[in-house]
Amino acid sequence: MTTRCTSLQSALASGLLTLCVTAGADGRIDRVYHPYVEPLETELEWRAVLTDDPDHPEDREQLHRLAFGKTLTERLFAEAYLVGRKTDSQSLDLSGFELEAMYQLTEPGEYSADWAIIVEYERDTDRNISGLGGGIVVEKEFGVTSLAVNLLTEYEYGGGIDEELDIGAAAQWRWRWNERFEPALELYAAEGTLGSGPALTGLQRLGNRQKLRWEFGLIFGLDSETPDRTWRALLEFEF
Repeated sequence: MTTRCTSLQSALASGLLTLCVTAGADGRIDRVYHPYVEPLETELEWRAVLTDDPDHPEDREQLHRLAFGKTLTERLFAEAYLVGRKTDSQSLDLSGFELEAMYQLTEPGEYSADWAIIVEYERDTDRNISGLGGGIVVEKEFGVTSLAVNLLTEYEYGGGIDEELDIGAAAQWRWRWNERFEPALELYAAEGTLGSGPALTGLQRLGNRQKLRWEFGLIFGLDSETPDRTWRALLEFEF
């Protein structure tokens, strides 16, 4: 049974890696999820994504997310976000909210890769668009490096748009050099989006179960439809 599970996971992981360069989706460059739920954890999170395209300055945009999350069971983590948007013609205003939950399927090291599933609901009140999505999160170690791959689908509706089911993928290859400073390379592939670039991640332990986690990345567009540069940042306080 274990051999079958390992073979199935290897095949799925291979398929996910292929989809990273062929998938179509809503084109959001944001973050790469990891398939782990920390027991008894409460979290405050701030996330920002800034797009910059000198050829299309009218498309410059900032998205900011402020979230509260909590571990509900030993394998289930839920999080609620407030979302703010800023453009060159619009000041930073509340533009929507998101609800998200991750369920850890396997124990770390139980199989050749670690697995989780994620579900989310998004509501863009500015544009009267809603999205219901979910997908697979997988991570595998290769020596002193780790490869995390996300494959997500989303059904969007409302706001006069054509209702559709989108598929997208993201990957992060991280060098576990030191938990306070880990360099990485990220890839995002979606309909209208293909980007890759470097990232830095780190974790500072503060004692008494408190941790400060940070990420910073710069994603370069690899086709004519993707912004030339997308900056992303994440700051989490876990307690």
